[in-house]
Amino acid sequence: MFKAHVQVGRYDPTDPLLDGAWGVIEDAGVPVVIHCGSGPQPGEHTGPGPIRTLLTAHPRLRLIIAHLGMPEYAEFLDVCERHDGVHLDTTMAFTPFSEETMPIPADAYPRLRNVGDRILFGSDFPNIPYRYVDAVRSVTRLDGFDVDWRRGVLHDNAVRLFGLN
Repeated sequence: MFKAHVQVGRYDPTDPLLDGAWGVIEDAGVPVVIHCGSGPQPGEHTGPGPIRTLLTAHPRLRLIIAHLGMPEYAEFLDVCERHDGVHLDTTMAFTPFSEETMPIPADAYPRLRNVGDRILFGSDFPNIPYRYVDAVRSVTRLDGFDVDWRRGVLHDNAVRLFGLN
């Protein structure tokens, strides 16, 4: 697995210099956690546009969009719904910390249920401003999400994506 942080790295994921690397990763089927949402502050290359372009060039990439794409939740849900290889992770999502500044809109919740088999638990631990257990509780205490959805997010989806037994 790789991690790409578009915001901190200040690079364009669609830069032609990266095309060969993306191609090798795509061919290998290796998942990439990619921080590409515009939270906590926008960057020159953040947002769903560059990711859509990247997936046009490399449609078999297995991406895990960090933080559910915060704060562009709806747009990254669109990307996830259109590309079977795209997953979302829950890092900071659903926590009181992020709900105060970048809340998930109510109309996103049914969509999150529908793509529940492609949502993975994420924590960014230990680099979070709350306890690890609070990140877990934010998932386990979600209203309107059944035990199978929660089990998938906390375990089963990662087992399937990473080929674990």
